[in-house]
Amino acid sequence: MRLHRLQVVFLFLLLASRVAAMPKREKISAKAEASSHGWRRRVAHVRATQPHWITPLAVVTPLLEQEFRFDEVRQVAPNGAVTAVSFDSKGLELIPTEHVEVITGVPAYFDRGSGSPAQSGWGDFPMLVKYRMFSAPAGEGDYVLSAFFGASFPTGTGGNGAGQVVFNPTIAFGKGWGSFDAQGTFGAALPTDTWRRLGTPLALNVAFQYQVLGKFWPEVEVNSTAWPNGANQGKKETFLTPGIVVGRFPFWGPVGLVVGGGMQIAVTHFHRTNHNVIFTVRFPF
Repeated sequence: MRLHRLQVVFLFLLLASRVAAMPKREKISAKAEASSHGWRRRVAHVRATQPHWITPLAVVTPLLEQEFRFDEVRQVAPNGAVTAVSFDSKGLELIPTEHVEVITGVPAYFDRGSGSPAQSGWGDFPMLVKYRMFSAPAGEGDYVLSAFFGASFPTGTGGNGAGQVVFNPTIAFGKGWGSFDAQGTFGAALPTDTWRRLGTPLALNVAFQYQVLGKFWPEVEVNSTAWPNGANQGKKETFLTPGIVVGRFPFWGPVGLVVGGGMQIAVTHFHRTNHNVIFTVRFPF
């Protein structure tokens, strides 16, 4: 196979850079290893200075976490149309500093069933920054209070996005009592353009968990959204979400494995979906 001239030049430059870097390899490796150890020590310190709860199924935890997360959600519309949502805006979560977590989500992919009038396609690109203001581990208060600032950017296809940048300021809280804990968030979605269609919905989510045998976390969540304006003005949608999260298990080196599942059941007359099945896989590190 004949390579294009630019490809040959690129490969030559790549090879030259590798050769030039060879004498410094040990020094670079030592630097990288020291940086990695420093990062792991910081993450360990962060985890030691906050409660040791598991992240709920749907509620975004107020704790700082470092993991890669994949969620799969099966949504059922009132007309029976089924939509499979992959990633559900989850992705890579990192702890760059003692009080900050950055989440770079993967745009959700909406696989619409034959009964849906909408098209399959990608959702908007999400990002979230957490700032942990106060926290204490078990034995010292077992609580946490954090502030979130999230945003989604209009990358959706086939009508599967907001069509504009949406900001999500949120307050997150949590308190533990022995093996029991409650974690919650309260926030708003603020479109940067017109809100006549989307409105500025207010979301309150609370998860109640109980730890069993160290690694099993059965839970019940209340996920509620109210629209003070917009196309759904005056409406409220609330789900009860029973489920369980299990972990953390050793997986590979410092990487662990957490799995979970549950179902969102609508308890209000107005609901856009119902009996939504949630499955989550996480790799904390």
